[in-house]
Amino acid sequence: MQTMSAASERVRFLIIDDHPLFRDALHGAVRVAYPDVETVEAKSIGEALEVLGESSSFDLCLLDLNMPDVQGFEGLLQLRTRHPSLPVVVVSGHEEPRIISEALSYGAAGFIPKSVRKTDLANAIRSVMQGEIHVPENYRPQPADAERDDRAKMVQRLATLTPQQLRVLQMLRQGLLNKQIAYELQVGETTVKAHVSEILRKLNVYSRTQAVIEVSKLDNAELFREQAPF
Repeated sequence: MQTMSAASERVRFLIIDDHPLFRDALHGAVRVAYPDVETVEAKSIGEALEVLGESSSFDLCLLDLNMPDVQGFEGLLQLRTRHPSLPVVVVSGHEEPRIISEALSYGAAGFIPKSVRKTDLANAIRSVMQGEIHVPENYRPQPADAERDDRAKMVQRLATLTPQQLRVLQMLRQGLLNKQIAYELQVGETTVKAHVSEILRKLNVYSRTQAVIEVSKLDNAELFREQAPF
């Protein structure tokens, strides 16, 4: 059986970017790589999740980090947690190694700077479609010592949580909503919201999704060392 070349292969991409000019640029780049590509646009993470809810049959998602309805990596985190089988490539104007490392740690299939030429962008997309993790040529992974430092800092932040906040965090990891947590703890939803806000502040994260993912990176030994009841 003869396989199709990239030029004739039919693929379907979801482009998530709130800037119409760059959406057009991405359209042009993906058509260089796959002339018969079908692209669907989304101008926000909320719109993208609606599109994916109606049809999850996409081969790749191209995501700008700076979206109007989320902060930081929240858009990437939502896409990865709700649609884990969908490869997501971050296409961003931010090219700092720390941002690239964090995007990859959250499951991005690649990171492409917006500053690259259209042909380089097309080549990067091809490489991801072939199963590679694409990063800029000048990118150097975060040193192992720095990664260990980040983990140690998170363990220290966990130690600042009160027993009740630890219980709330445990329930967040179980996927419970505020209403369900309030029922389990026999407190009001307002109290749960206050606990969640304080958890985010103490862990130095911007969303409950990021809190769950960051804590999940720690192994059981690290968690039990701080007597967190997970």
